[in-house]
Amino acid sequence: MPCPRGPDRALPESIGTPTVKAGSHPGQNRAMRPRNCPNFQPLPHDHPTCKANTVKPPQNVRHHVQRILALGIPLAGSHLAQMSIGITDTLMLGWYDVEVLAAQVLAGSFFFVIFILGSGFGIAVTPMVANAAGAGDTTQARRVTRMGMWLSLAFALLVLPLFWHSGAILMRMGQTPEVSALGQTYLMIAGFSMFPGLQVMVLKGYLSALERTSFVFWATVGSAVANAFANWLLIFGNWGFPEMGIAGAAIASVLTNCLGCIALLIYAHRAEPENALMQRIWRPDWSAFRQVFQLGVPIGLTLVAEVGLFATSAVMVGWVGTRELAAHGIALQLASITFMIHLGLGGVATIRAGRAQGAGDVDSLRDGSIIVMAMSIAFSIFTICLFLLFPEPLIGLFLDPDDPERGAIVAIGVTLLALAALFQLADGAQAIAISLLRGLQDARVPLLLAAVSYWLVGVPVCYILSQPLGLGAPGVWIGLTFGLATAAVLLNVRYWRNLPTLSRMP
Repeated sequence: MPCPRGPDRALPESIGTPTVKAGSHPGQNRAMRPRNCPNFQPLPHDHPTCKANTVKPPQNVRHHVQRILALGIPLAGSHLAQMSIGITDTLMLGWYDVEVLAAQVLAGSFFFVIFILGSGFGIAVTPMVANAAGAGDTTQARRVTRMGMWLSLAFALLVLPLFWHSGAILMRMGQTPEVSALGQTYLMIAGFSMFPGLQVMVLKGYLSALERTSFVFWATVGSAVANAFANWLLIFGNWGFPEMGIAGAAIASVLTNCLGCIALLIYAHRAEPENALMQRIWRPDWSAFRQVFQLGVPIGLTLVAEVGLFATSAVMVGWVGTRELAAHGIALQLASITFMIHLGLGGVATIRAGRAQGAGDVDSLRDGSIIVMAMSIAFSIFTICLFLLFPEPLIGLFLDPDDPERGAIVAIGVTLLALAALFQLADGAQAIAISLLRGLQDARVPLLLAAVSYWLVGVPVCYILSQPLGLGAPGVWIGLTFGLATAAVLLNVRYWRNLPTLSRMP
């Protein structure tokens, strides 16, 4: 029998003993050498074949919980820090001028919808790099990250003209000429933050997939602090800087994103030098480009569909009344803060699922999925208790004690917060399920399931309950819960029913 392989070829599974000691290769034991193979050479311990054939010890619940918390706490913290940037902009512009604040809220919403669509490419990088890391393939991790950066740059270039002509677009949406002009002033400057901002999303995805979440957290915190300081200088004209109002807030956004991008690039180079992320970045890699595009587009569209659901709900509550809209905004703000924990757990789910898939560890994938889902449910139960036991103090945090409308808004808000408590279970369950599916690079079918849930269930139920049936703002929140619960059921069925098949993709 001829020698089945040379020194650089993997040993076929049919050759040698079927029992492999953990951390070893059949060729490393003389008694286990195949017959008639005088040129047989053992493989080193770090050879990919040895890694692939290594029997890994089972991971217990404690190990899973520790890893989830180690990754999830920094990710949740970074989401909260990112959220604080928007809150800081709102507060400072509110102190500056009410009309300027209204223009920035409108322009910021316009910017956010476009940004969240483009961020799909950065989010797609996370499971792809995690999968490559699980398989020990640093080349693939580098390839998809570079092409994620390419796609993000192309998207920013493509949408830039929308910001230059945003005034006309805002006018067509029924806004006043004054607000539209201020909104365009903001967007013509802030539009340039799309370039570094989307690169930040790619780099965060890359570093998170490599379990470098602590730096992602501190970089986001630093960006939030820098943004607040730049706002203070440029909006109000402190320390000799010109008073620029809404334009100053836009410039602060551009500067903050540039600083964040530079910090993440430097860290990525120093923390993972073997990946050579920026080496020959100008070279196209059309295969990886296509992979990131095919995963990133449905992820971005799914995010836009969800954002659209909540934007539409706000419009419907606005039809009911001003007090109801104020209470809706407060309840949604509280729900958004607690949702950051689920978002952090979802990020961990994506990373751990991608790594387990890359390593071919189906047992770890299944066990980790159950544990992260259980942790999300446990936090939802805690949030339910918080919202039901202390609704008035929580709502009161957002209202002036001397506001004559305070009592009426609190009364409405207590009802909405009770519904938000129920909403937590559905929102957390659908967030974890869709994150697990993304970790396995399954995004097309989840897009369809989410779109059906949000727009064919959620939006119609919101409208029917709030308007024809006259339930008002509570009807909208019941509709939101119906939509998210439908998504949770469909996405979980998709994940658990197809787990054996999805775990082998790609």
